[in-house]
Amino acid sequence: MALPGDQSSFAGLANLGKIPELRRRLLFTLAMLVVYRIGAHVPTPGIDPNALAAFFAQQQGTLLGMFNMFSGGALSRLTVFALGIMPYISASIIIQLMTAVFPTLEALKKEGEAGRRKITQYTRYGTVFLSIFQGFGIAYGLESMQAGGMPVVIEPGWSFRLMTVLTLTAGTAFIMWVGEQITARGIGNGISLIIYAGIVANLPVALVNTLQLARTGDLQPLFVLFLLVMAVAVTSFIIFMERAQRRITVQYAKRQVSGRRMVGGESSHLPLKVNTAGVIPPIFASSIILFPVTIANFAPWDGLKTFAAYLSPGQIPYMVFYSVAIIFFCYFYTAIVFNPEETADNLRKYGGFVPGIRPGKRTADYLDTILTRLTLVGAIYVAAVCLLPEILIANYNVPFYFGGTSMLIIVGVTMDTASQIQSFLISRQYEGLIKKSKIRGRR
Repeated sequence: MALPGDQSSFAGLANLGKIPELRRRLLFTLAMLVVYRIGAHVPTPGIDPNALAAFFAQQQGTLLGMFNMFSGGALSRLTVFALGIMPYISASIIIQLMTAVFPTLEALKKEGEAGRRKITQYTRYGTVFLSIFQGFGIAYGLESMQAGGMPVVIEPGWSFRLMTVLTLTAGTAFIMWVGEQITARGIGNGISLIIYAGIVANLPVALVNTLQLARTGDLQPLFVLFLLVMAVAVTSFIIFMERAQRRITVQYAKRQVSGRRMVGGESSHLPLKVNTAGVIPPIFASSIILFPVTIANFAPWDGLKTFAAYLSPGQIPYMVFYSVAIIFFCYFYTAIVFNPEETADNLRKYGGFVPGIRPGKRTADYLDTILTRLTLVGAIYVAAVCLLPEILIANYNVPFYFGGTSMLIIVGVTMDTASQIQSFLISRQYEGLIKKSKIRGRR
């Protein structure tokens, strides 16, 4: 494995303000995230905010608290964005799984841009359906909830249920639109940035709560210092693993073109990342667990509440299921984004080959073997990082934001966005050189 040097990764960021298009994209992205954060404070009608706050105070360290983290605190206030982007992620998982099972959807996927638009449309329909389902479960469950003797819902009934379902569904649809607009007209992946913004918005609160626990004596000052050192160490480890890659040497054969001119013969490399799937597996795994547990937490049936308790952070069933889901989605998403057979065919078309490996099927099998081993290492790393805070949650009164899924998402999205900005700067630099060469040619 190799760790590529990144001394120049942020070298061009000083030129951000000099490129009008990049400046517009960054400002558009920030504006959309501000709109999202404003909407996360607009309350849903018919809720007693004091009773709801008291209820969520009892849910710290549970999976419902984790759902609240992904929504940026919108669930604890039951705002119009209370469902967050999780229904969209769940719908994406379902559609991608169906694509691998149903030939019709698989054919759509291979049709290029038109097929992708159709699959995106199906994902949107699935998002609305799941939002309606989850919204109704939340509205129905809230009517039976009380905190400190105070009912959470002021006037229960079908009017409240329909209003809540409509509000939450519209909020999720709007977040989905915001994410797509950021991806198309801004910088970075819109859905990932929305989750990122929600987590970062709660980080100051988590830090203040930790310091408050140290001041009251619930946590020892040395233990708080250990948490801060651990956060820095885990962040450094995540950066190292996210940049780690296996470089496969690729040799290009010489070939004759345009008469006697010879091209090729150079040597290059094919980089395979240890964690090809990035932050997608923990997000998908969390979404899979959160969907049934959200309904179970708000439903009035004791059996479902017992089921939700087993899938709470710190519990053995939760840790096992979460780890298996992360490993599964690491392999699943890697298989989607990297096709060894297609890569081997492209190498053969352009006269490239791996030294010592015959082109074609042997090369595809070789790439598949290496990718499988790398994905295993990456899946174990992601699962270990995401399960790191479980012992802290189970044994100490520590905020959920130290380590784990949140830190992996923060580091991964930051690196991905910075990489896209750097790529944008490099592409514009090449365009500038081409324009200069055209001007000189005319002269």
